[in-house]
Amino acid sequence: MSAPDIRLVIGLDFGTTYSGFTLYHVDDGDDDLSKIKINIEWPGEVGKFKTNTVLQYKEDFEEVELWGYPALYKKPNRRSGGDETKPVELFKLHLGNCLEEFKPKLPEPLTYKQAITDYLSKIGELIKETIPKYWEGIDFMEHVFLVLTIPAEYSENDKAIMRECTFNAGLISDKRSEKLQFTTEPEAAAIYCMYSSLREHRLAEPGTTFMIVDCGGGTVDLTTRKLLEGDQLSEITERAGDFCGSTFIDKEFIKLLKSEVGKSAMDLFSNKHYGQLQYLVHEFCQHVKLPFSGNNQDFSYEIDLEELAPALLQYVTGSEKDLMEEKEWMITLDFNTIKSMFDPIVDRIIKMIRSQLDNSKNCSAIFLVGGFGQSKYLQKKIEENFGKSVENISIPNKPIAAVVCGAAIYGKSLQGSKNLSKLNNSKRVIATRVLKYTFGIKVTPSWKPGDPPERRISAGRIQKFHRIAERKTEVTVDQEFKIEDLLPVLPFATKMTFEVYYTKAQNAVYCDEPGMEPLGELIINLPDKHLGLDRPCTLSLLFGDMEIKAKAFNQKNGQNYQTTFELKAF
Repeated sequence: MSAPDIRLVIGLDFGTTYSGFTLYHVDDGDDDLSKIKINIEWPGEVGKFKTNTVLQYKEDFEEVELWGYPALYKKPNRRSGGDETKPVELFKLHLGNCLEEFKPKLPEPLTYKQAITDYLSKIGELIKETIPKYWEGIDFMEHVFLVLTIPAEYSENDKAIMRECTFNAGLISDKRSEKLQFTTEPEAAAIYCMYSSLREHRLAEPGTTFMIVDCGGGTVDLTTRKLLEGDQLSEITERAGDFCGSTFIDKEFIKLLKSEVGKSAMDLFSNKHYGQLQYLVHEFCQHVKLPFSGNNQDFSYEIDLEELAPALLQYVTGSEKDLMEEKEWMITLDFNTIKSMFDPIVDRIIKMIRSQLDNSKNCSAIFLVGGFGQSKYLQKKIEENFGKSVENISIPNKPIAAVVCGAAIYGKSLQGSKNLSKLNNSKRVIATRVLKYTFGIKVTPSWKPGDPPERRISAGRIQKFHRIAERKTEVTVDQEFKIEDLLPVLPFATKMTFEVYYTKAQNAVYCDEPGMEPLGELIINLPDKHLGLDRPCTLSLLFGDMEIKAKAFNQKNGQNYQTTFELKAF
């Protein structure tokens, strides 16, 4: 069988809130990132690196009417009456380990797989229309190598679903096609920063450790990696993710509108004129969220509801209506009001970075990517908090396109392999191993009669070893051992530290017994202090080829953390 004739690599970043694509011809130089073509022509708008991950269907939900920007925003038109059809968005959240409360309800009979397929089909049509603008004679199914970015936590099943949707969208000719490969979003961002920022700041030395802070619309993901010899990247050494992206500032803005015009008025406006609400949010983003730097105390913005949201006025009643008429339907956002929208979200990001630095100990640079990474206020707060401990904090060129450019670079490096089939199903050298040690964590339960009195500590507690994985157990690569419902010891705690130990003993009770050794620790934030002790977390240990991963998951808010311990003799 002849080797595939790959001529063009396409990086496709299918995101929760925004999506984009790049084109990279195989004949262009590996080191010349200027040759990567980032698409900037989208339905309804030109000049942006991404468009909205949104669909507007016809009434039967079998045919897409609009996609991208036009599906979400509707400029106010005083003459247009009647209800609007609500667009379908955030459907990607049905994949991965997303909490149920964040998954959107889809209108029947639409399924999330169909929505993903329809969106990939629409963006695929645009890709196929864009290619001939740059090159002739490209047969999409024959000559194109597609790299699709996915979240780091996606399982093999999630990847299989994405492959199925990509096939049904007409982007590959066979469901098992080797011309579709996946890379994780953090990996793609790291590759881009390695080729751009590390070289720009003369940090491209083996051993350099750097952190990527990917601030998207829905989530913020932090990953720390080490640069190895030959422009290779180590596995992620540290990772953390939380739902504190820029759309949560939009939610603070909507909360403020509710306090001004009343909750019922905003609910009716959202249900019947969703496009107009999104246009109002869009204006807030353009004039407030993006330019706000926190430097100018006089910064303010006036919102004219009569002009920007005329359909809202009819739903405002009672004292709220009287007050708004008195203000001539104007809402003024002053400096302190805007700052109060940013601070809860920015504080969460700062605490995540601090925990990541605590876990990784050594970090030469922090690179901010993603749309929210461009926020001058976020940049300022990160610089204030970490400028002295991290020598280089910067924003790469084109930070919004970091993931999608990294995907193209990754694809171009892969397509050099003559046998693509090896990429899909590379056989691991080690399939299973038998654990030489028992692994567990230090826990602090209540002291009970029968426990040694001398081990009783403050607040009537005792420190013990809790076994997670037992010596002589046969484990497969990345097999997960977990312990759920771990609670903070104190109701006002803002952090939880998981101390991991190992021992050859199979029935150890305490962490200071002979032969017990500390492996390392994972520190996580506990932001929701008002919940007291009701903040359960899950801790997992996974035994990889060359390392042990510790993962923590906050069962209340979906925050997730990961660190890696070298395997050594384990």
